[in-house]
Amino acid sequence: MFKKLLLLSAIGISSIAFSQSQERQKLMDYLDSLNVHHKVMGSFAFAYKDEPTFLKVTGFSDTDKQQKANMNTQYRIGSISKTFTAVLIMKAIEDKKLSLTTKLSDFYPEIEKANKISIEQLLRHRTGIHNLTDDEEYFTYNTQPQTENSLISIIKKYKSDFNPGIKYEYSNSNYILLGYILEKVYKKSYAQLIQDKIAKPLKLTLTKVGGKINPAENQALSYNYEGDKYVAWQETDMSVPIGAGNIISTPTELLKFIIGLENGKLITKASLKEMKNYVDNYGFGLTKVPFGGSWGFGHNGGIDQFRSVLYYFPDLKVAISFVTNQSNYNNNDISIKMLQTATGQNFEMPEFKVVAVSTDVLKKYEGNYKTKDFPLDIKIFIENGELKGQATGQGAFPLEAVSENEFKFDMAGIKMKFNTEKGTMDFAQGANKFTFKKE
Repeated sequence: MFKKLLLLSAIGISSIAFSQSQERQKLMDYLDSLNVHHKVMGSFAFAYKDEPTFLKVTGFSDTDKQQKANMNTQYRIGSISKTFTAVLIMKAIEDKKLSLTTKLSDFYPEIEKANKISIEQLLRHRTGIHNLTDDEEYFTYNTQPQTENSLISIIKKYKSDFNPGIKYEYSNSNYILLGYILEKVYKKSYAQLIQDKIAKPLKLTLTKVGGKINPAENQALSYNYEGDKYVAWQETDMSVPIGAGNIISTPTELLKFIIGLENGKLITKASLKEMKNYVDNYGFGLTKVPFGGSWGFGHNGGIDQFRSVLYYFPDLKVAISFVTNQSNYNNNDISIKMLQTATGQNFEMPEFKVVAVSTDVLKKYEGNYKTKDFPLDIKIFIENGELKGQATGQGAFPLEAVSENEFKFDMAGIKMKFNTEKGTMDFAQGANKFTFKKE
């Protein structure tokens, strides 16, 4: 549901400088190319010197009605909501309603080790509280309305994964708890707190807690692209991810949010400094992000088939944000190209060549693949005429042909090469390379 964080690769940037019109047109062409090849559709924006200077929208908010998305289309932003929650917690601390040392047991003593878990540890994902979205059971209730009691009952039944404070492990449960704690200390709904303490001060009119998606109100549905068509994805009920992933917004308003946060319009500079005190590259609802020789901060997210990014680089005075409602592509690549464009750098345009592989050939690759060097098996199978992969306990992903025996999944940076004579599959993802044997 809410995807774990992926940091941008620390990369060198090209010394070739384009004119502003050239570089931005190239980025628009790149995003159009992604959309034409059904890699991505969504909304993209960046700011330079704290002023929004680029906006591009591609694709549909509702494919059945051929309703095109526009600059005011609202998207679910997933785990970027955690940054909003962390800001509200810091505001509550400024208002003397909480402290970083306040214990979870003050609110939920029934949760295991609650008397040893602090607000700070919840913010930092260092509690040992099990991530409820990691369990298959999650998908039996995530589309149904939930109450505080029902979610707390789910969270408290899991045993702790580790003792509080000893390590970082991302858990949506932490921020669901923070969302409810905010409601208790302010005696207001989380939705009202977002409006009162973030949307109103920054004059955000399209940022709020979401509900059931209504395309008639310019809200985007999310999709997979399968078998030459867009397939609508199920909707998580937004009562489930309170505090962890229940906000809807637009990239331009997300830019206003992160720039406003940096410039002291929501909390004090001292509070923001505490949020940026990173341990294992994670602060309070913020992650540390590299680009060239600079470091930025922000968050990314995913809920249903929505994917989102929000990063700000103070020394560059550059912020980028995008939200997609269909993607078979790597967000890292999009983020880097947007940053390169925003800083006046050239980038290499990818080629999207279509390679047709017959079903008879694809059938030769079907099977279960194992290796002692990797903890999960990978199942390869054909579905609706398309080759797909699926690691043990995870969702299936489409494989795009690069050649007759080479395939890729751009969104995760996965490459596979099959050798039918040896019955092997060479697997690569980043620096990780393994050879799997077909059973």
